[in-house]
Amino acid sequence: MIRKARIEDIKKIQGLINSFAAKDLMLPRSLNELYENLRDFWVAEENKKIMGCCALHVSWEDLVEIKSLAVAKNKQKKGYGAAMLSACLNEAKNLGAKNVFVLTYKPEFFKKFGFRKIKHDNLPHKIWAECINCCKFPDCDEIALLKQL
Repeated sequence: MIRKARIEDIKKIQGLINSFAAKDLMLPRSLNELYENLRDFWVAEENKKIMGCCALHVSWEDLVEIKSLAVAKNKQKKGYGAAMLSACLNEAKNLGAKNVFVLTYKPEFFKKFGFRKIKHDNLPHKIWAECINCCKFPDCDEIALLKQL
């Protein structure tokens, strides 16, 4: 089942995200950041256990970001990532967003859903405000992708 995240899910979401971050497959997230952005998150739940997470964050007037898409290793390639991404894209459309971007180390996954590679410079400077606090700043090695809705 794909649903919006709840407060009780945050520590499980952090554990999932940071397990991949420890392998340098995605960026880590602090508990503070996750609690503050709880309403952005969707989760994949199976038998009352969190199997995946994905966030949709409003960045600017017509631009939203997909963040922290993670699926438990033993549940990958079973449609959880696609289902959470679909929930986020539907939410983006309902919010009136025209463009969705993602910064990722796994561009091939997003390309299957119509995202296209772009230069970082094509994104508004507003989105980089969060990057100042990133452990990889200023040497971002994530790949930027964009999808028009």
